Amino acid sequence: MYIVTGGAGFIGSNIVAALEDNGLGPIVVVDRLRDGDKWQNIAKRNLFDIVDPDNLDGFLSDHKNEIEAIIHMGAISATTERDADKILKNNFQLSMTLWQWCAANSTRYIYASSAATYGDGDQGFDDNGTAEFLAALRPMNPYGWSKHLFDRRVTDMIKTREPKPPQWAGLKFFNVYGPNEYHKGRMASVVSQVYPVAKAGEACRLFKSHHPDYEDGGQLRDFIWVGDCVDIILWLLKNDDVSGLFNCGTGQARSFSDLAKAVYGALEKKPNITFIDTPEDIRDKYQYFTEAPMARLRARGYDKPMTPLEEGVRTYVTQYLDQQDSFR
Repeated sequence: MYIVTGGAGFIGSNIVAALEDNGLGPIVVVDRLRDGDKWQNIAKRNLFDIVDPDNLDGFLSDHKNEIEAIIHMGAISATTERDADKILKNNFQLSMTLWQWCAANSTRYIYASSAATYGDGDQGFDDNGTAEFLAALRPMNPYGWSKHLFDRRVTDMIKTREPKPPQWAGLKFFNVYGPNEYHKGRMASVVSQVYPVAKAGEACRLFKSHHPDYEDGGQLRDFIWVGDCVDIILWLLKNDDVSGLFNCGTGQARSFSDLAKAVYGALEKKPNITFIDTPEDIRDKYQYFTEAPMARLRARGYDKPMTPLEEGVRTYVTQYLDQQDSFR
């Protein structure tokens, strides 16, 4: 049995689909669906159960001898969320509880960290899991801090030889795009936000640069196709001797202008881009460059090429966004 927390969310639902496609299961989704369209992210899946997070303890107790792995993607992922107590409860304390459960029950544990742990990037983006390197990082928002706090706690537990799961991996996701992100609103990828504008033949709006070293639209991100993230997780499940903290990106930063042009290109339209001021509530915490060194994961044996930006965007646009049914 495979448990995916946040399994109705963006990355989680893509993991659930891939588990089913690869004949792995039974599959259990842990999530809150509420009253939006999030349920459609898992509507096509054959699931053993959908468990409310408040009932997870009881489910784990009832099925403790059946669970192969917990893939913990559940989190408050909005970088604009300011309720630090709420974030800590969901992003740190639950992660810690699941780690301890997996350690006590010899269950494999894969969890979502984030590139937001790197802060403004002044210390680089090396997935160096040492306590000394992690101590130097300064995340720029409560979300990034909560993920960083757990990464540091894991590092301390490994160093002091506290009980640990038989396999564990923390994945520092960079800028992920792909199907089933439609419920995320403002936090959805720029691809999904540019698409309807480009489809209508109108001008998309990107943020102006407020940094002298970057032109408007020239802000750089490591954009990664969600399918590549899922492939890494499937590889980890097949290689239970691999544990550690790993970046999850492509290793090649691209500009927001490149991304927008790829959307127009996938629709066979001429790019049409205008620029607006970056909102003041995020301007002083805005990252102008992220890029994921992937050497550590490659050194452990992961050798599948990452999907080029234009190819990933084309797949997303033509096979999902431009279809009547856009859900995976």
